[in-house]
Amino acid sequence: MKLLLGKIRYDEFKWKLCGDFKVVALLFGMQLAYTKYCCFLCEWDSQDKKNHYVNKLWPKRTTLTPGEKNVINPPLVLLEKIYLPRLHIKLGLMKNFVKGMDKTGHGFEYVRNKFPNVSDTKIKEGIFIGLQIWELMQDKQLDEGLNETERKAWLSFKRICKDFLGNHKAVNYQDVVVQELLSSYKAMGCNMSLKIHFLESHWDCFPRKSRRSQ
Repeated sequence: MKLLLGKIRYDEFKWKLCGDFKVVALLFGMQLAYTKYCCFLCEWDSQDKKNHYVNKLWPKRTTLTPGEKNVINPPLVLLEKIYLPRLHIKLGLMKNFVKGMDKTGHGFEYVRNKFPNVSDTKIKEGIFIGLQIWELMQDKQLDEGLNETERKAWLSFKRICKDFLGNHKAVNYQDVVVQELLSSYKAMGCNMSLKIHFLESHWDCFPRKSRRSQ
C-alpha cells in the first residue's frame, strides 16, 4: 500500500479516499479480520455485545500507535481524509438483515427460491450483489412474506438506501431514517457489525451530498 500511494503521489495531493473497509484498515496499519477494536475512528469494542445498540459514544482514537488496539503498522493516510463507502455499507446491512431472518419463515424461503443458482451458504450468510439487492427491493411479494418484525426492518433498510445511502439525503436522515433502521435491526436481533456501528456512531463521516428529500 505504501508503494501504491507513492506511485500516485498521495503525499503531494492528499486526496479524499473512499474504499473497502479492508483497504482502509490496511491504510491505517490495522490488523485485519473482525478483532476487538476494528473501528479506525473510535475504540468501539466489537465484543461488548451488551452495549451494542445502547452505547453510541465510544472513546475516539486520538492516535494510531503500532502495538496498541489492533494497530500493527504506522498509518499511511490521515483520518480526516477518509470517506465511508455507501455501497459497502449497503451490502453489509443486507447481510445483517438476511442473517437475522427466521430461517424457517416464508420470507427467507422466498429469498432462497428467488435465487436458485445462489448456494444455500451464500443465502444464509446474506451475501448478495447490488443487482440482486435491487431486485429484492422492487419485489412486493417479499414484503408480504415477511413477519411483522422483519417487514419493519426491511422497509427501514429500503428507506435508508433511498434517503441516506443514495444520491440524496433526506432532511431528517439522522433523527428518523438512521434511527429507524437501528431500532428495527435491534428488534430483529441483528448482531452489531462494523457497518451498523458506522451508521450508529459515525454517520457524519459519509460523503456529503444534497440533503433534500426525494
